[in-house]
Amino acid sequence: MLLLRGHPIGNIKGVLFDKDGTLSDSELHLRKLSELRIQHSISLFSERFSNPKEISRLQELLSAAYGVNSKGLNPGGTIAVASREQNLFSTATVFCILGESWPQALLLANEVFEKVDVLAKKFNNNERKMNLLPGVKELFCKLKAAKVSCALISNDTSRGIESFLEFNNLNFIITHFSSAENNPSKPNPDAVKQLCDQMGVYPADCALFGDADSDLRMAKQAGIELALGYIAGWSHPPKLTTYTHLISHWDEISVELNPKVPSKSHCQ
Repeated sequence: MLLLRGHPIGNIKGVLFDKDGTLSDSELHLRKLSELRIQHSISLFSERFSNPKEISRLQELLSAAYGVNSKGLNPGGTIAVASREQNLFSTATVFCILGESWPQALLLANEVFEKVDVLAKKFNNNERKMNLLPGVKELFCKLKAAKVSCALISNDTSRGIESFLEFNNLNFIITHFSSAENNPSKPNPDAVKQLCDQMGVYPADCALFGDADSDLRMAKQAGIELALGYIAGWSHPPKLTTYTHLISHWDEISVELNPKVPSKSHCQ
């Protein structure tokens, strides 16, 4: 039984989690990634544009697309929610708005992303993006003790997810995952159905935790009624509308053990 602030909200056999902004503290890393992509785009276009206003417009459009602003990061922006490929397409679209053909825009966007990918490996905050948010590990311990299957569904790459699981020693708890490389991938509800099938559970017997309406909508379309919105993973909480319940800290969630399930399980 899953409980929210001590009140039962549903019997579950499995839980699906989003990663960035739900389980992990990703904001600083993603903001830096956005800023580097903007900087390299400006450098690339500085030779094409003679008017400083065009450079300012490029910066403004990319900032809006990624969700970067003076107050922080918009948790609904592409850098926070979308996959790398989708971010590349949004970058290329901005280049098109500024006069490039689509083939040339894609070529330039790929050039920017490849340069930034090399730099991203040197981020001194690269490990921070994999750090668990407060209370996550404790919740995983409770779920493991209750023998609830756990999976991760993310727009990160398979390699990124594997690194995250290994870094936090979660491989023994999260047994399956779906990445941006899966077909289908989120927010397609079939991605949820496919993942639940791999876990050996029905969507109706699961809960999903996410920080975006696209996650929560996907869950409900797939047959998961417990679509739980997590809002404390960003400096500015996401404005969610599709949730079954809202969670502002992981210690609000607890798990009531089935009397038939031994309670000796533990995690380290």
